[in-house]
Amino acid sequence: MVLVLLAGGPRVGLFLLWLFTDRLALAFDSWVLPVLGFFFLPWTTVLYALAFAPTRGVRGIGWLFVLFGFLADVGSYTGGAAVQQDRL
Repeated sequence: MVLVLLAGGPRVGLFLLWLFTDRLALAFDSWVLPVLGFFFLPWTTVLYALAFAPTRGVRGIGWLFVLFGFLADVGSYTGGAAVQQDRL
């Protein structure tokens, strides 16, 4: 199921999570962080929502997935700048 959610990218996955599940409502207390995450850190937001357990929060290997999502977000921002600089 997770691969189907993320096949179209993290923003499509977040939209599908919001539309068909209650994972975002469980993982976040308000709508502000998911909306900001949708625009600025989509991989981090979707992996945090998937790693969140309602009674325990995010623990153990879940934080590793969240860190991987953050690195993917940062890499997408910095990687594009490096490629553009090489073109010039």
